[in-house]
Amino acid sequence: MPINVSLVSADAEIWSGEASLVVAKTVLGEIGFMSGHEPVLAILAEGQVRITQTSGEKIIANAEDGFLSMEGDELSIVAGNASLVS
Repeated sequence: MPINVSLVSADAEIWSGEASLVVAKTVLGEIGFMSGHEPVLAILAEGQVRITQTSGEKIIANAEDGFLSMEGDELSIVAGNASLVS
């Protein structure tokens, strides 16, 4: 079962869709999310958000100054600054 991911910056939605794995950098270190992950609220650190779509295609974005929230199979990443790398 995929997770629904929403990555937004202060002024735009950067990417949204279904993913099998998301790895993001928080102030406590990197954390990975898959379906069934326990609820999490964390502060983003400057770094990459790596998203593996259900098709296997990978999306990489730079993000900083924000937070992420995982509840059920919904992952929201809200960054002050974010942009796609690939």
